[in-house]
Amino acid sequence: MTYREPQALDVLDDAGRKLLFTEARTANTFAATAVTDHELAMIWELARWSPTAANGQPLRVLFVCTRDGKERLVRHLDEGNRAKTLSAPAVAVLAYDVDFHEQMPTVFPARGDMLRAAFADQTEARESLAAYNSALQTGVFLLAVRAAGLAAGPMAGFDKAGVDEEFFAGTSWRSHLVVNIGHPGADPWFPRLPRVPLEDAVAWV
Repeated sequence: MTYREPQALDVLDDAGRKLLFTEARTANTFAATAVTDHELAMIWELARWSPTAANGQPLRVLFVCTRDGKERLVRHLDEGNRAKTLSAPAVAVLAYDVDFHEQMPTVFPARGDMLRAAFADQTEARESLAAYNSALQTGVFLLAVRAAGLAAGPMAGFDKAGVDEEFFAGTSWRSHLVVNIGHPGADPWFPRLPRVPLEDAVAWV
């Protein structure tokens, strides 16, 4: 057996860490600067590399950019979320596909047909897997927004059944998060809140 040196991975520099993590914030107001379709596509091109179980990739995204689309959406949002969503240049409705298994032959060619058949009659298991794995992908999606030089405002305060009926009726998509996207507007940040200290959140064995 030929010995090979371990592959050395790149380390994110300080500027990258600040952009994606330590200085990134949730935006509550947005500038009128447009967000282009190219920028939104770039966000997805980054987000789609997230890890998922068996490479199932259940996350689906509806980008809402028109005034009409936002007005349809805000009817289903909590009152406190409506104004900032109307002001955001773009809004992503993140959903998961409960029929993600239909894509298994594409995303897992070696065993795709077997996996698709195995999941075919497991509706509850697919729902659980889709919800969990799309949550993993959602975290990466938010980092992708930041990597594109934009701010994200994720919100869970909405009527999921209403959004699903409004936009996803007759499909296998189920909404789970709404994310406002744009450049920060006037006074966009709430005060930075504390994080759980390392000694309370991390253990070693």
